[in-house]
Amino acid sequence: MTDAINLPFDQAELDITLEQGTRLRRTILPSGVRILSESVPGAASSSIGFWVPVGSRDEAPHQYGSTHFLEHLLFKGTATRSAFDIALAFDRVGGEHNAATAKEHTVYHAKVRDADLPMAVEVLADMLCASVIDPDEFETERGVILEELAMADDDPNDVLWERFYEAILKGHPLGRPIGGTPESIRAAKRDDVWDHYRAHYRPAELVVTVAGAVDHAALVDQVDRALRAGGWNLDEVQSPCARRPHIAPEREAGPKLVHVERPLEQVNLLIGTPGLTIHDSDRHAHALTHRIFGGGMSSRLFQEIREKRGYAYSVHSFAGGHSDAGLAGMYAGCAPQRTLDVIRVMRAELDKLIQDGVTEQELSDAKGAAAGVSALALEDSDTRMHRLGRSEIHLGEFLDLPASLKRMNAVTTEDCRRVAERVFGGSLQAAAVGTLPDDARTALEELP
Repeated sequence: MTDAINLPFDQAELDITLEQGTRLRRTILPSGVRILSESVPGAASSSIGFWVPVGSRDEAPHQYGSTHFLEHLLFKGTATRSAFDIALAFDRVGGEHNAATAKEHTVYHAKVRDADLPMAVEVLADMLCASVIDPDEFETERGVILEELAMADDDPNDVLWERFYEAILKGHPLGRPIGGTPESIRAAKRDDVWDHYRAHYRPAELVVTVAGAVDHAALVDQVDRALRAGGWNLDEVQSPCARRPHIAPEREAGPKLVHVERPLEQVNLLIGTPGLTIHDSDRHAHALTHRIFGGGMSSRLFQEIREKRGYAYSVHSFAGGHSDAGLAGMYAGCAPQRTLDVIRVMRAELDKLIQDGVTEQELSDAKGAAAGVSALALEDSDTRMHRLGRSEIHLGEFLDLPASLKRMNAVTTEDCRRVAERVFGGSLQAAAVGTLPDDARTALEELP
């Protein structure tokens, strides 16, 4: 397919053959549960995800950290399975299982042999539908999460990104830390987390995705039976919950510089700005521009800062989007005495990108890199499974590789120059962790 496949809610069944003979199917149950599969010829394993479109941004003030807390708790036992039973079910078949909380969704996922897919459906469904959220386990997991937060606070990069999000998206719920804070976790009440669970873990919000070796009709039957066994009412007819709106809210101006003093060997530095949303029509041009600017070892930032001058070991640019906001910018880790030099080169390269854009050869190389990276990633059924989930929950459309490459190949050098000016032509902000010299502090505080 060279065109996007729309995923409307008023079409209960989709069945489309994709590139290299893979088959995309989607079924919407009367209860609103959405089940998507991508059958890959010759696959001997299956990757499965149970997705709920609730993330840290959806928490009420008295529930900060509840989404991530809940992700932990759903592994701690159901009415019929202990935490050990859940772990053993996957370990005894050599499978993998885990979960992830993001700012706009939560996913519980596993990878197993094709013969063990029914077991994975049954166990994951039981976790989602019938978790007991035991009060004793709640207190035990509170300690685990506090240790997780402490570990993150010991990592300069984790601290840096949290502070950067807070600065760029000040006042926006996306700017809050996913795991909450030590204070909010210590204050968390089991009833508040339970209320959060009951409000969001329901048929109209659930999306199940499977990629690899999968029989779609059998999968639909397995999911239906497993959810009913877990206690969910699938007889009430509902439409799937609406996808998030795309309209970006008014942005509250954050501080020009956020600095966390730490006795480190390096300064960890981010300079950036709000970026594009995942729905923006310029997102493909933005991705290619980012690849040219700082997305690999041949990129401009890497060559100028590391290869030519030796100012830093790690340096790159980044671009990431959410439903109604995004971020873009540059990162480097360098010795404190080199910080001002790094800032000056970053600024010079950014000005050059905005004013002169990119060359035809750079764009051609970036398109080739994007095609190769995308094709290699799709060798993994996990990538295909996550692509299904993001498409259904966030985008409302599915792009297979030919359709994605068609959009990228349509990008011109003028598109790259225009999007660079659009994204980086306004004000910049910075976050730094480490010992920041006075001259570097002044330079960051004087960013445009």
